[in-house]
Amino acid sequence: MNRGPVTNSPAGRTALMTAGFAIFAEQSHCPMMKNLVLPVLFLLFFFPVYSQEPGSVAADAGPMNTAAGIDRCSLVAFATQYVGTPYRRAGSDPKRGFDCSGFVTYVFNHFKLGLPRSSGEYKVLGTALRPEEFRVGDVIVFYGFRDRRRIGHVGIVCEADGMKSRFIHASSGKAHSVTISDLGSAGYRTRFYKCIDVIR
Repeated sequence: MNRGPVTNSPAGRTALMTAGFAIFAEQSHCPMMKNLVLPVLFLLFFFPVYSQEPGSVAADAGPMNTAAGIDRCSLVAFATQYVGTPYRRAGSDPKRGFDCSGFVTYVFNHFKLGLPRSSGEYKVLGTALRPEEFRVGDVIVFYGFRDRRRIGHVGIVCEADGMKSRFIHASSGKAHSVTISDLGSAGYRTRFYKCIDVIR
């Protein structure tokens, strides 16, 4: 959809961001936010935002292998908006559906952190955490439903409480969609392999 030259141009985007930030800061109840108005407006004015158009690739774009700056609560909030999205084998697109690793990959890619596309690759990824170390945003790894020797499922911790944590995942089971489940339930507790921190 063509949004017009004003919002598509760098100057237009900068103007919109400037106005938006000013309004947000003015309505904010945080004194620190209001104190940032002038410095941020200065930066936005003198260093306009030049972003790539949709579908283009930046020449200096590197691999998505950094977790710097990821807010765990924001990551979980982003993930939960897809609750109810249908399960689709080999899927990694919210418009068509997700499988378990496709969903995890999609969520972390949004925050510029690349993770394995296959659940089996998580077997050797990261260091297993103790239950008391679990945090929201960690990845939970499970054995397969039928084969307890192979990794067959992954999800993201959305409520951390050790082995009573809850996680969001694309389930091929009864829900057959992105859903939130209890780690302590019989169906998952017995299949639990490990929980890993991919953000740190």
